[in-house]
Amino acid sequence: MAITTTVIGAYPKPDFITLPDWFDTALVDATDTAAPTKNWAQALAAMGPGAEQMLQRGIKQVINDQVEFGIDIPTDGEVRRENYVHYHCRHLDGFDFSNLTRKVMREGSYVSSLPTITGPVRLRDYFMAQEWKIAQSFTDKPLKVTLPGPMTITDTSADAFYHDDTRLGAELAAALNQEVLALAAAGCKYIQIDEPLFARKPQQALDYGFENLERAFHNCPAQVQRTVHMCCGYPDRIDRADYLKADPQAYFALSDAVETSSINAVSIEDAHRHNDLALLEKFQTTTVILGVVAIAQSRVESVDDIEQRLALALNHIDADRLLAAPDCGLGFLSRAQCAQKLTNLCLAAQRVG
Repeated sequence: MAITTTVIGAYPKPDFITLPDWFDTALVDATDTAAPTKNWAQALAAMGPGAEQMLQRGIKQVINDQVEFGIDIPTDGEVRRENYVHYHCRHLDGFDFSNLTRKVMREGSYVSSLPTITGPVRLRDYFMAQEWKIAQSFTDKPLKVTLPGPMTITDTSADAFYHDDTRLGAELAAALNQEVLALAAAGCKYIQIDEPLFARKPQQALDYGFENLERAFHNCPAQVQRTVHMCCGYPDRIDRADYLKADPQAYFALSDAVETSSINAVSIEDAHRHNDLALLEKFQTTTVILGVVAIAQSRVESVDDIEQRLALALNHIDADRLLAAPDCGLGFLSRAQCAQKLTNLCLAAQRVG
């Protein structure tokens, strides 16, 4: 039986989608890489009266690409989003996108202009279940949905109201939980919350991050695969070898908390920087989504190389609890590079199984 394949979230936007995109900004301006667009409604309006139809066409193309390459559990490619965090925050009360606040990020590696939290964070309008239904209608494959996690939203915004990351995270988790339950009720079987901050700040993750992650998944039905994605951080451009990454021991530090939580799948990087695969033995019941394709390197991994890494992983974890994936979202890559990397990923997963 072949190893199941999935992707993490982002995919390069089709050329006819003219919405702002974090990946494009990162390539141009490394000093303001996470800055959101102040007026999202204006950006949508600029696409013209057929914006929704164009977005759906783009989502269908992205899903069809993934399915054609052999991906078993695709995503919508986050086509509607400028980045994986701020699009979600636009549906929450308490976030001011008109008045951005400059904030030092990643231990001083860059400064960004971020939305300001000016009041209580609450869900303003449900949107994820409807977006999932539209995307799911384009494929018979089960479609995974991705959401930003409480700790990561906190880090990627400027708090001028709570001044307490634990409390802010708890209220963000409550808002996320409403979307999670609506997705589950609509029939979504794969829900992933992205928490790259866990790997970069493992002690804070253990102190309060996992508690808020549990709040976000509270009462989520057992038939839903509840995934946490913990990548080690994007660079500001492709093929940069020296960008700041999380401590390689962070995954070991977090493994027990993952294993004892209600999370039943964890997504970790392994392509950019190989882990000691003994890490996989820490997960006795948790499914591991192993990143075996680098997302910030233009070099295309060969089928043989990917197969060899998956075979080594199977020395430490049962095949039915191992999924193969890229390290993180694919937004830095071209559509042609995605085709090469994902095709090789799927061929290797078929071979090793």
